[in-house]
Amino acid sequence: MANQMLDPQLLKTFLVVAELRSFTRAASQLNRTQSAVSTQVKRLEGKLDTLLFERTTAQVELTPGGEAMLAYARRILALNDEAISRIRSHQNEGEVRLGIMDDYGTSLMPRLLAAFALSYPRINVNMETGLTSKLISRLGEDYDLVVAMHPKGHGEGGELLRREDAVWAGPPAHAIEMLDPLPIALYPSGCLFREWAMTALDKANRRWRLAFVGHSSAAVEAVVAQGLAVTVMKSSTFPASLRPLSKAEGLPKLPRADIRLHRAPGLSEAGGLLIAAAIQ
Repeated sequence: MANQMLDPQLLKTFLVVAELRSFTRAASQLNRTQSAVSTQVKRLEGKLDTLLFERTTAQVELTPGGEAMLAYARRILALNDEAISRIRSHQNEGEVRLGIMDDYGTSLMPRLLAAFALSYPRINVNMETGLTSKLISRLGEDYDLVVAMHPKGHGEGGELLRREDAVWAGPPAHAIEMLDPLPIALYPSGCLFREWAMTALDKANRRWRLAFVGHSSAAVEAVVAQGLAVTVMKSSTFPASLRPLSKAEGLPKLPRADIRLHRAPGLSEAGGLLIAAAIQ
């Protein structure tokens, strides 16, 4: 049975010859003699009991057997590389402390963290959600990484991940935006969306009242969905349970936001791996 095993080194040599259509160029790329390359191909042909190349003075062409073997060789070598990479990744250890906005933490991060845990089961990620203003001030002390929201064009020192639109959100079946004063549901003081909503309404001379203050996106969403208030949500995490509102419904335009990644000095290898997984 051992005689039927295919040597990955022979497959690699075959693959290079097949792609370059030349034993000479393959030998140069593999840093071997042309004779050594030819010998390895003959060994593979002997294993398979099949001629893989038609050799002429002008060029090298694949036989039907060679064409079939080409796909298998690519799959075998790719699986080989994947296995090595996956097993090596399982040796990485460490802990990453992540601070992130509540809506990103509940809607975007769980799936990413689940995939990360499969690739790096020995790296522990401790995630805490909160307001940008509270997270940034604790970078380095309590967090290794912070994903935070800033006004467009601000947030120096952080790496821009994406740009977000701030969108007014109302209940799907109630025209609550017609009420005067307008009831709004927002996060506590320190939230950019809270500041933007109040400022935009004041500039538009729209009367409003703060009907609800919530510490989680789920709580704010639930209040709005019941027709008790309107709020402001990010475009990328806008919930299906709510209805987007705009100037057509009498709501003022809101600024755009930058989502930035902040790294603590001396970030560990584990932290770098989480960043690579997040932005790939």
